[in-house]
Amino acid sequence: MLQVDDLAVSRGGLTVLEGVGFALAQGQLLILRGPNGVGKTTLLRTLAGLQPAYAGRVVVDQDQLTYCGHADGLKATLTVAENLAFWAAVHGQTQIEPALVAMNLTALRARRAADLSAGQKRRLGLARLRVTRRKIWLMDEPTVSLDAASVALFGAMLRLHLAQGGAAIVATHIDLGLPEARVLDLSPYKATSLRQGAFDEAFA
Repeated sequence: MLQVDDLAVSRGGLTVLEGVGFALAQGQLLILRGPNGVGKTTLLRTLAGLQPAYAGRVVVDQDQLTYCGHADGLKATLTVAENLAFWAAVHGQTQIEPALVAMNLTALRARRAADLSAGQKRRLGLARLRVTRRKIWLMDEPTVSLDAASVALFGAMLRLHLAQGGAAIVATHIDLGLPEARVLDLSPYKATSLRQGAFDEAFA
């Protein structure tokens, strides 16, 4: 589903990772690990097509990717249900009920996003993944602001996605309770030379 070969990525115009390579198949979950600042977010943004690679290649059908970053991607004046319906429509879908159930949002469906707690907003942001119906989920610290029960809900939703033939790459420091996950420590891929890249995401 996704192949990465000898990839180098840059942040602020400087190379942060180089020589990254891996493959992702249906039903697989890859956990990205490494210290803060090593380049997990930059790698995910590059895989998602939000910034170009400095070197190497990513082979993937971009129409199968969906990205969940630090922002929840919500419209504050819309209700929970309206937010999910909006994102479903963007991806040519109509069904939102499974996503509401998966992240325990049914009772909040008529509440405006602006009136949700931080954890509830995060659950709604994650529920967006379900309505896209895309096969490859890219997620950057998806469990921020979630309590233990909500982390378990997310883990169950992710496990179902994998069982249905999807795949996922997640940057996280916590245990998602999915022992079948592969772990990729990015520390060995930290760039040894500060090569100047042509792309600076600060001006993207």
